[in-house]
Amino acid sequence: MIIIPARLASTRFPQKVLADIGGLPMVVRTAKKVAHLDRVVVACDDELIIATCKEYGIEAMLTSTTHKSGTDRMNECANILKLKDDELIINVQADEPFIEPEVVASLMKKLQNLQKDKEPFIMGSCYNAINAESAEDPNLVKVVLDGEENAIYFSRSKIPYNQGGGAKYFGHIGIYGFSKKSLNEFCTLKDAPIEDIEKLEQLRAIYHQKKITMLKVSSTGFGIDTKEDLARAIEIFL
Repeated sequence: MIIIPARLASTRFPQKVLADIGGLPMVVRTAKKVAHLDRVVVACDDELIIATCKEYGIEAMLTSTTHKSGTDRMNECANILKLKDDELIINVQADEPFIEPEVVASLMKKLQNLQKDKEPFIMGSCYNAINAESAEDPNLVKVVLDGEENAIYFSRSKIPYNQGGGAKYFGHIGIYGFSKKSLNEFCTLKDAPIEDIEKLEQLRAIYHQKKITMLKVSSTGFGIDTKEDLARAIEIFL
């Protein structure tokens, strides 16, 4: 299942999930991009998003306005839907209208393999290789991996620090996957200090010693974090 958390009252870019991208609201374009893969539900905080999704035939559900993160919003949606513990759920960000369906499908397959291996905590995400210049952008989250491609740390800063030369940089692609049981467990964990410092919710799992399996993918998609990103997105459809 795919759940798309969507918050109207974004602090950095209010109502961006409804911004027009080539004739479609951003959240609708994102949902339609992956709708052929599985059931898609938009979990949102405002009736305006509900009405917009309904207009375009997208299933949407109203959730609390007080959630700290999109993952918490996704968990409420999964609980309302009464999904089983072994259901695999993909979190696609509402501001990722250029997400490639093959990336989502690859993460689904990775989660299925983790489930077959009976991993006690199933959480996965994706990354790709980026250059040193791109790594300078604080809106592009970087990830450092261990030898088994599990995440060690995520940061808006340029990591690793290149003192010894030859550093390789990996950009985090804002898509997450969980089993329903692991999603609920994640959302019951106490907030982590590093999570609040970096404003990156995935650091909660690392702080509590939960494994985040990372999958390397090829992707040219980008999230829309700023009005400059929106202008770039609009240009693609001109």
